[in-house]
Amino acid sequence: MGRASTVLAAGTIVSRVLGFVRVAILAAAIGQVGSAAADAFAIANQLPNSIYTLTVGGLLSAVLVPQIVRSARDADGGSSYINKIVTVGITFFAIVTVAAVIAAPALVALYSQSSSSGRGFSPEAFALATTFAYLCLPQIFFYALYSLLSETLNARNIFGPFAWAPVVNNVVSIAGLTVFMILFGSAQQNRFVEAFGTDRILLLAETVTLGVVAQALVVTLFWRKAGLKYRPDFKWRGVGLSTTGKAAGWLFGMIIVTQLAAIVQSRVATMASGTAASVQALQNSWLIFMLPHSVVAVSIATAYFTRMSGHASRGSLEELRSDLSSSLRGIGLLMVFASVGLAVVAYPFARIFEREYPNVVAMGNVILAFLPGLILFSVLFVIQRVFYSLGDTRTPFYLQTLQSVLFAAGCLACILLPTGLIAVGIAIATSVAGSSQSIVGLFIIRRRLGGQIGGRVLVRHLQFLLLSAISGVFGLGVVAVLGGFDPTGFGQSGIFQACLTILAATVFMALIYLGLLWVSRNQELHSVISTVRGRFTRTRVE
Repeated sequence: MGRASTVLAAGTIVSRVLGFVRVAILAAAIGQVGSAAADAFAIANQLPNSIYTLTVGGLLSAVLVPQIVRSARDADGGSSYINKIVTVGITFFAIVTVAAVIAAPALVALYSQSSSSGRGFSPEAFALATTFAYLCLPQIFFYALYSLLSETLNARNIFGPFAWAPVVNNVVSIAGLTVFMILFGSAQQNRFVEAFGTDRILLLAETVTLGVVAQALVVTLFWRKAGLKYRPDFKWRGVGLSTTGKAAGWLFGMIIVTQLAAIVQSRVATMASGTAASVQALQNSWLIFMLPHSVVAVSIATAYFTRMSGHASRGSLEELRSDLSSSLRGIGLLMVFASVGLAVVAYPFARIFEREYPNVVAMGNVILAFLPGLILFSVLFVIQRVFYSLGDTRTPFYLQTLQSVLFAAGCLACILLPTGLIAVGIAIATSVAGSSQSIVGLFIIRRRLGGQIGGRVLVRHLQFLLLSAISGVFGLGVVAVLGGFDPTGFGQSGIFQACLTILAATVFMALIYLGLLWVSRNQELHSVISTVRGRFTRTRVE
């Protein structure tokens, strides 16, 4: 477990760092807050993720991992099942991708708001987004292929490719975006829709698509290490695919309600396009929000998921309950601190993406509005995987429906806000809806597994919150001294200075937080230290 989590976390950290470099270069190249061209590209480039999520995203990890773990008991070790699953997956992915490319104009219209209402995409921005969409939508096939192959390897306890393949994606994208800036200049020249001719469109869209292609192809290189040899198999009956289909039904419904809410969000967000924080600013703020979740929660929960699936298949609820409690406390140790820490450095973080201080404040406010939901967002991620390990996709559907209804209502209410506050309102709606979903999910899973889970986890999280708040006060002082809140201060004078401010405040807060945990003899901290010490000891022995 420790080794798997370490591999996942290391790959995710490298990928996220490169991801920040990528989006920072993208913001420098085409702008962000108030950039109509950036919002047009953001809509087009999010469509592959949206369509992929709508069709197969989530189904793979939630349904296939438990099924593949169970198929390992077959005489052939599950090879027949895997070959059939991969074949049906590739066939389905190809059909969906072709259909999406054909429907590109309709999809852009669905996810964006036209300027006929006074706020939204102009006809020129809509045309640019549609052209981008034609070139970006083929990513659907390769996103799906990457996920299918990676989840198969995860089920075989090979986690490295899943975490490290996105690094290749980011490297390719960074190289392409650097060439774009060399050839066409910075955001001052490219923030307007009228600046985009065929050359700019092709280079920008094909760069991001090529990165996703490379990400998928890298994973194929690791199949032999898992003892797998893929052979197309179109005989899909008799290997339990009907069981997979039944489990996928509820999850597919969950994805539909999620995407319906996402459409509402996207349409409302585009009402601020060209004048204030909009689609691109929301996406990049969400990326910052997701950084600690991806490094900590996803790495730990993904490593736990395969083991929890094994406990569930044997009916070992006590072991499943123990893993749930352990994972939540381990995640909370870092996620609570991350929530406070990100809030402290939100404005310097925004400076990496924006040059003008009003735009920095606009993005920083969006980041702050997301953060109250970060802790429970990670808790929900773990809870969902407990349901999936139990073969229950119906309960997550009801939970997601609750979240989507609350979120969609919150987004619609944002229409009444001034244009400059629409993105902030959407972020607040995200926090409220996600937190409500997590709290209800906690009560349900506690009843399902029995025993005492929530009490110990809650006490630990409150302790983490108190200690993080103390360290956060000192962090605020560091940022203030370095001018992170001053438009003419050191922390806002450039990207390098902003990064130094973030680093200084983070290190200072982390040292105080760890010291407080040590003095309070926190069990989770000592467990982490023991695990790390044990790994280094084993390395020296080996």
